[in-house]
Amino acid sequence: MAKEVMVEISARHVHVSQKDLEILFGEGYTLTPKKDLSQPGQFACEEKVTVVGPKGSLKASILGPCRPDDQVELSLTDARTIGVVAPVRESGDIAGSGACKLVGPAGEVEIEIGVIAAKRHIHMTPADAEAAGFFVDYELPVKGVATRQFAAKLIVNAINATKVKYSDNVATEQYVDMFAAGIVDPTKVTRSALQNAASIASVVLTTESVVADKKDPAAEAAANAAMAGAGGTGGMY
Repeated sequence: MAKEVMVEISARHVHVSQKDLEILFGEGYTLTPKKDLSQPGQFACEEKVTVVGPKGSLKASILGPCRPDDQVELSLTDARTIGVVAPVRESGDIAGSGACKLVGPAGEVEIEIGVIAAKRHIHMTPADAEAAGFFVDYELPVKGVATRQFAAKLIVNAINATKVKYSDNVATEQYVDMFAAGIVDPTKVTRSALQNAASIASVVLTTESVVADKKDPAAEAAANAAMAGAGGTGGMY
């Protein structure tokens, strides 16, 4: 049975440290919550900053609360427009990511790393993920209404699981422990082999006659001997 999850579009935004927030907005400044986000404890703020790159700039909202490190999340189109590098990463994975300048009403901050394009992902609480049969760090097949299928990584905190045993059960459309479900070979190779076999069988069953070559062991042995005698070239020159 397929599971339904909320789909949201992540607009460009910025996460800042308390230190840099005070540089941008003034000493002792605190963020002003505007609305709560779907992730518990996260909120959009009234504050905006200008993200500056070599080719241009754009405005972006700040999301709270403050984090230990600055992080700028842009679309790939935004990144190209202002001329910054934005590797596709999970939130928090900023090592070796892009650089930019943040400008606020009280000052500006040059960040050497922190610009990313967010990787597709799903947020769930540990309890919801366990109830749905999902596990942390798995690539889940996701399909929207009238849209193409794609993979999204499930982001779940405080869930530990063995990665190797779990995959998608195509028969039930569930993400399961393949061994516990009685699927001996939890790989897509088996599924592909069965699909190919079924395809060939359907053609054979609807065909009046089939022409096939019957192997002649003696002729095959003679051909191999001829190849060996010709140095493996089969008489070619």
